[in-house]
Amino acid sequence: MSGVWPYVAALIPSAGVGFLFWLVIKNMIEGDRKERLAHSQWDAAHPESNVETRAEPDNSRSGDK
Repeated sequence: MSGVWPYVAALIPSAGVGFLFWLVIKNMIEGDRKERLAHSQWDAAHPESNVETRAEPDNSRSGDK
């Protein structure tokens, strides 16, 4: 059984980094989901800001005479 411990000790750092990677990705995805939910709730509460006021496109070209 003493021959197993060097292998376990060698795998512990990789397992730790893998766990930290999973934790960061999970929190990023969860934060994105919450941000999208908050944005959709804000859009539903403020319908007047959803209307984009755009100017008429300028069809004249500067090079055309």
